[in-house]
Amino acid sequence: MNFPADAPFISRPAPRLAAGALALGVHVLFVLLLVFGVSWQTRHPEPVMVDLWETLPLVAPPAAVKRSRLPPAPVKAPEPVKAAPPPRPVVNEPPPPRAPDIALEKKKTETERLHKLQAMQVAEEKARSDAARAQAEAARKAHEKQLAEQRKRELLRQMEDEDLMRRMADEASASEARQVKLAEARAAAGKRQTEVARVVGQHRDLISAKVRGNTRLPDNLTGNPVVRCLVKLLPTGEVQSVRVTQSSGNVAYDEAVVRAIEKSSPLPLPSDRDARAAFVPELTFVHRPKE
Repeated sequence: MNFPADAPFISRPAPRLAAGALALGVHVLFVLLLVFGVSWQTRHPEPVMVDLWETLPLVAPPAAVKRSRLPPAPVKAPEPVKAAPPPRPVVNEPPPPRAPDIALEKKKTETERLHKLQAMQVAEEKARSDAARAQAEAARKAHEKQLAEQRKRELLRQMEDEDLMRRMADEASASEARQVKLAEARAAAGKRQTEVARVVGQHRDLISAKVRGNTRLPDNLTGNPVVRCLVKLLPTGEVQSVRVTQSSGNVAYDEAVVRAIEKSSPLPLPSDRDARAAFVPELTFVHRPKE
């Protein structure tokens, strides 16, 4: 087809089928390149849009103008130029879908799964660690509480033992003091009794000597007869009455002893109250002429 030299350039749209085939081929080639370069490729390449032409438009070369001496040919009126059809509006169509990168998607999925698995393992380890830490803390607190209670019980038991030992010591000390005091009292009582007995013996001897000095024995007395009399005395030693409780068998001797006791009034009594109690209010007097 010949086009006039001054005809305007009109673009012709390429058929869709051929363009789609070429675009698919380019994308397949691009996918193969991605598969081989996945080890160093870090990001997906941006989509590329390519406009393919089946044939290039032919432009007729300008006709050579030959100079001649011939008269110029009559100029024909130019044929009316048909208006070119308006260009189709360019629609930003989405790029054709690429073939899925199965290996890359699989690797990505596997990486995500590994990341999730690691995160789950980390979370489980943290949960186990937290649980073990909480359990150890609870066990430590329970052990400390048990030790505190045990120390408290031991302290109370120690205090009770110390209190018991103190009371026992006090009781032992008091008992020992009581024993000492009792022993001292017994010793003092024994000493007192000895002293009283000694004083009583001395005054019995004095009374016997005084009565014997006032006794007029009968002439017919033989042997060493014993006469026992009960003498009632006042605290001052004065004789209130004399009664024979055991006769010697010699009435004259008995009467002589009674008269001697009455004549010896007042009898010598000790000044000590306890010793005087052995003579007052009654005194048992035993008399033998040869003693």
